[in-house]
Amino acid sequence: MNRWFLGLISGTSADGVDAALVSFDDNGVLAAPAFAQTTAYPASLRASLLECMRSDAALSLQTLGALDQRVAQAFADAALRLIRSAPISAQDVVAIGSHGQTLFHAPGGDYPHTLQIGDPSSIAALTGIDTVADFRRADMAAGGQGAPLAPALHAAQWRSATEPRAVVNLGGIANVTVLPAAPDEPVVAFDSGPANCLMDSWHALHRGGPVDTDGRWARQGSVAASLLNAMRGDPYFARRGPKSTGREYFDTAWLRGHLAAQPKLTPVDVQATLLALTVETVAAALEQSGASSIFLCGGGARNQTLVSSLARQLKDADIRKTDELGIPADDVEAVAFAWLAMRHVDRLPGNLPSVTGATRPAILGGCYPATDGSTRT
Repeated sequence: MNRWFLGLISGTSADGVDAALVSFDDNGVLAAPAFAQTTAYPASLRASLLECMRSDAALSLQTLGALDQRVAQAFADAALRLIRSAPISAQDVVAIGSHGQTLFHAPGGDYPHTLQIGDPSSIAALTGIDTVADFRRADMAAGGQGAPLAPALHAAQWRSATEPRAVVNLGGIANVTVLPAAPDEPVVAFDSGPANCLMDSWHALHRGGPVDTDGRWARQGSVAASLLNAMRGDPYFARRGPKSTGREYFDTAWLRGHLAAQPKLTPVDVQATLLALTVETVAAALEQSGASSIFLCGGGARNQTLVSSLARQLKDADIRKTDELGIPADDVEAVAFAWLAMRHVDRLPGNLPSVTGATRPAILGGCYPATDGSTRT
């Protein structure tokens, strides 16, 4: 019998809540196209979140607690809005899988930690649906990076015995999943570096809007080779996976540090160079993959300048969107957290140790019941 799960996530772009309502069959395979939509954050909430994500941010516990509840309200509203548009009711949904909003992710050092907000108890109470959340920390407790987690869905749904494939998520951060055709070869995936986060921040600073639509502004500029080479020299890019990163590292302070050592550049040339950084680091991550088909997802898949530049860099690969695999490019991450909620409910591992570096498979997340603590089936 097919079961419904609902996935919620706001990524490093922090522009809103992606929600996907998904039906899975008894084998955990997507049974039908997902119902999905994105609900934008109120401008004041997004501004508060971006301020907190700065590498030099300082916030009070009171501010953090209030943000936790504001994000929970936004997540619950997004879930209920999606359910109202779908041909099912809240009672038909087994569980919500909520990634939350990442404020800080630091998987290295003596005390690895990660922080996602969006109180799952409040989401469960507001929606009346059991909510699974806090997915990253079980993987980190097993010695892993805690991210990326979507590659487990990529492998379960899209691995092919006839061709090696790659999936590239172009969100705020870019992550690359390599799916070998040979069943005995492990899946490899990691964050390759910034995708949209720096371009979005730079565009907002100099053009006033949150997104450089289709990369039109970047297309007007020229790549500054000295700046590009300096950014490419960051040690993160040379590290081998498993590895993960976020806006707490690749932020405007990181960019300004590189700009300070450069001759004065026009803002449009900086934007063109940031786009080139994404293209080159994604291409480098795929260089040894052997993937003949590359499938794009995330908001950057709509950026025609970015996609065209990537196609030129990877001229021997067939580049398409994940829409051709059955999940629209904008919906993949939300579908992944619906799938991870299903894995939790079924007491099955949700991580891939070959991806995150964990010492063992782990059941991810904790369940926050909507009512009396019973789990609905």
